[in-house]
Amino acid sequence: MADHLEASVTLPSDPASVAAARTYVVSTLAEWGLPPETELADTIRLIVSELATNAVLHTSGQSPTFTVAMELDRDEQLRIGVTDSHPRLPKRLPAAVQQDNGRGLVIIRWLTAECGGRLRVRPTREGGKTVSIELPWTVRAGPVPTAGKQEP
Repeated sequence: MADHLEASVTLPSDPASVAAARTYVVSTLAEWGLPPETELADTIRLIVSELATNAVLHTSGQSPTFTVAMELDRDEQLRIGVTDSHPRLPKRLPAAVQQDNGRGLVIIRWLTAECGGRLRVRPTREGGKTVSIELPWTVRAGPVPTAGKQEP
């Protein structure tokens, strides 16, 4: 496999884009050798759902799009980040039993840790933020990847 693979897609900040982000990530990972029916693919699918949902719901209309970017380095580490242009960094909210939302980052952090990875939140130079996960890449065989995959 290549030393470094990258893929990204920019989507409108619309609820329908959450499914598109999930599909994009899972299909890209399949090209990179991770079968979609694995437990790891299911975990990543859920993480991406939470990240994309947060980008849509918590930007208060101030980010017309969000970008999902993926990187695979030396068959060792996978990074997936969701970037939006809203300046407010996410906060961990107390999770009341009756609360219907506010647990996304807790879920992401827990799932990422279960896979041996970590969650990072960083401001961007443009004034927005990127919420990303880094996971160890344990897939060793699969299809030959296409580097630099880009979709509209």
